[in-house]
Amino acid sequence: MTGQIAGLILAGGLSRRMGGTDKALLPLHGQPLIGRVLDRLRPQATPIAINTNGDPAPFQPFGVDIIADTLAGYQGPLAGILAGFEWATVKPKITHLLSVAGDTPFFPPDLAARLATAGDPARIRVAASAGRLHPTFALWPVQLRDKLAAFLESGDIRRVITFLEQTGMDAVDFPNEQLGRATVDPFFNINTPEDLAQAERLLSGA
Repeated sequence: MTGQIAGLILAGGLSRRMGGTDKALLPLHGQPLIGRVLDRLRPQATPIAINTNGDPAPFQPFGVDIIADTLAGYQGPLAGILAGFEWATVKPKITHLLSVAGDTPFFPPDLAARLATAGDPARIRVAASAGRLHPTFALWPVQLRDKLAAFLESGDIRRVITFLEQTGMDAVDFPNEQLGRATVDPFFNINTPEDLAQAERLLSGA
């Protein structure tokens, strides 16, 4: 694939199962959760932006661009992708946007490389594991900006998978990974305090 890949961390949700706390900033093994996500993403994409709809100030020390949804009303991950498209398309040479979730600290270190070399570069490449798609982990051609904007304006269907199916996608399967003594789905995400505790145990080797 030719062209440059920009990175987008989706951290614009409401974190209801964390009591409304901005979970991306919660500590995980001595580091903010989003700091671990950034460490995974930085070798894979440049530049990088964080999509958040809260106070941007706590994210500024991470040294990347901070962008909010351009649509009102917390319309979900696709609104974050659209904001990412609008951020990326004004930068030269960027042809694709690599999206990752801000609550998933173990995603593959070769995510970008494997998605970039799979399928048709004009289609969306989406990560999968254990028979499940992970639509927030995808490589998006930035030329889809106008199509996504029209989709979001067309009605009340906001599901990521609906847009993927209508637009065309290729799924790329990723195996479980070894983390210490444990075998982990690399797309294990942190939604609840129990998930955060489990991730802490994994990183501690428990």
